[in-house]
Amino acid sequence: MKKILALLATTAFAATLFAGEFPDISIAEVKALAESKKAVIIDVNGSASYAKGHVPGAVDYAAIKANLASTLPKDKNALIVAYCGGPSCKAYQSAATAAEKLGYKNVKHMSAGISGWLQAGEKTEKAN
Repeated sequence: MKKILALLATTAFAATLFAGEFPDISIAEVKALAESKKAVIIDVNGSASYAKGHVPGAVDYAAIKANLASTLPKDKNALIVAYCGGPSCKAYQSAATAAEKLGYKNVKHMSAGISGWLQAGEKTEKAN
């Protein structure tokens, strides 16, 4: 019985460590999705950064977060990709978690962020 309780406690602890984590998606995959417009890409770097340059087709989370539900597609299986500054940035979690709380089941994270996007030589789009 003690072993079962220990196993359950370990499992619960591990689950809390991974809570809020979203599967990673590569720059190449995001580029293809941006070109095909088959995902909602959310930039979580703030409006000033967004204006300077973002992944083509991405939406500015700061500008839409109050109306996120009406901005995202009705299909809860639609692919949602969130990104922020780079691999150590955790700001993406606010958008990813908000989408998940709205019932979206296919939320991913471009962990390379905008810094990785630029380092890969990918082009950005500026806000109008």
